[in-house]
Amino acid sequence: MDHIRLGRTGLQVSRLCLGTMTFGLQCDEPTSFSILDRAADGGIDFLDSSDAYPLGGDLSIRGRTEEIIGRWLRGKRDRWIVATKCFAPTGPAPFDAGNSRKHIMSAVEASLRRLQTDYIDLYQLHGYDRNTPIDESLGALDDLVHSGKVRYVGCSNFLTYQLARAVGRTETLGLVRLDSAQPRYNLLFREIERDLLPYCAEEGIGVIPYNPIAGGLLSGKHVRTSPPPEGTRFTLGWAGPAYQDRYWHDRQFDTVEELHNLAEDAGVSLVTLSVAWVLANPAITAPIVGASSPHQLEASLAATDYVLDEGLKAKLDEVTYSYRLGDSAR
Repeated sequence: MDHIRLGRTGLQVSRLCLGTMTFGLQCDEPTSFSILDRAADGGIDFLDSSDAYPLGGDLSIRGRTEEIIGRWLRGKRDRWIVATKCFAPTGPAPFDAGNSRKHIMSAVEASLRRLQTDYIDLYQLHGYDRNTPIDESLGALDDLVHSGKVRYVGCSNFLTYQLARAVGRTETLGLVRLDSAQPRYNLLFREIERDLLPYCAEEGIGVIPYNPIAGGLLSGKHVRTSPPPEGTRFTLGWAGPAYQDRYWHDRQFDTVEELHNLAEDAGVSLVTLSVAWVLANPAITAPIVGASSPHQLEASLAATDYVLDEGLKAKLDEVTYSYRLGDSAR
């Protein structure tokens, strides 16, 4: 698999990043290990996690995903780029969440223990904390890099103005810069093309987008006339309603049908086509691909070798153009 620089840093990462949010709830440990093994065989050496995972789990199991990764990484930690995040609640107290210095420092130590490592390659703020001054959060990240516990820092789910302000403050204060952003991006959610992606491209910020197949809707396996299948992201604990709100609508199903026809005509799976479309954007570093079984990784891995024809890309862009405009286009 090809590798690419993360933004303007010297860090080289695989063109796909393995998302691990299924580990520990949707997937038991043996299945999670099998998924990690298949990703490694496919050339992936970039993992993304969070102290809030597994997705859909309550406070009692948060951190389980990192524990599974830590056990699998034994003896091979130096061959992997490990990314994780903090922000979501991991305990009952008010200070067990957010981007305060207290929480960031505590969260890093807990992630290091669970991952069984003494450093994290990429540490990300999982969300924007309106209750904490951004200077406080950035100062904590700077201290972590200088202590050697973290190598690079980034963010997830920041709006463009929030990312731009954070980068500006690091420049003003002389702190380590946010070198990556992790937004949602796929054929059914293209709003970030209007401002976030151009900003990241201009500033040399790596983009590692999640949901490249829209939580599984772009697999084409779901049917609008049936309820969301149990065990999928559309039914998983607290995450189920959020994913249904994002994608489980007639408009999206109509679009998926059009996209499925284009994929059939091209002789390629819709998953491969969807991931290849994300990869084709020059602002993208490495889409985060997930799975609940090793077999599900195959179509995503195939996207790195698939050459997306310009004519087909133009059709994909045309069919999904309204998703670039946001809710106002509904």
